[in-house]
Amino acid sequence: MNIVAVIVGSGVGLVAGHRLTPKIQESVVTGLGFVVFVIAIQNAMKSGNIIIPLLALAFGAIIGELLDLDGQLKRFGGWLQARVGASDQESEDAAIQARLRFITGFVTATLVFEIGPLAILGPIQNGLNAGDIQLLVVKSTLDFFAAMAFAASLGMGVAFSVLPMAVVQGGFSVVGIGMAGLFTASATGLSASNPYILELTATGGLILIGLSMVLLSIKQPRVANYLPALFIAPLLVLLVQVSHLAIPV
Repeated sequence: MNIVAVIVGSGVGLVAGHRLTPKIQESVVTGLGFVVFVIAIQNAMKSGNIIIPLLALAFGAIIGELLDLDGQLKRFGGWLQARVGASDQESEDAAIQARLRFITGFVTATLVFEIGPLAILGPIQNGLNAGDIQLLVVKSTLDFFAAMAFAASLGMGVAFSVLPMAVVQGGFSVVGIGMAGLFTASATGLSASNPYILELTATGGLILIGLSMVLLSIKQPRVANYLPALFIAPLLVLLVQVSHLAIPV
């Protein structure tokens, strides 16, 4: 459902995008940067202990830089563009611009769609109970309109964000299936107020601030290199709980 929503939304955006001048597309991207920044701040403010996102980002950045996750994601986007967007009739400059636009759309949409509580809670809840699709419906609706807006300005690369979406959200669905014997679909342990979810969401919000900087042409941080922080944040919450540390907010 989520994949179909992004593909259809991207298709609508591509049709509309061809009617927009470069200046309009630039303004739309800037507007998207404003929206992403607000979402990022809202998520970042959910932290109950800002030290956890801070440490998660620090250690996550080190791991991400060593693995060059940002470079790998961009290279994968470039590989996809070479398979679906190459044209022998394009000039070299036009081909380079098309490649960069595709990669930007792919990376931007992937990060926006896969960083946030709905990308985690929705698939897990559905894995626990196949009939529980409420969160996925909400996420799919939001992603439909986001994909439409992104594709109108950033092109076809947005639609291909469904590939990492299938892997990430499919993985969380498998996690939900594995947890089915321990929790019910209404378990409070899976609510958005769970400290693990809160700190992960806050960390994701800080990462999205970096993405908003890219969209606003303020700075070009290697945003994907911070993704390991999303795995480190819950581990730090576990460490704090197990050791009964009292870290001031």
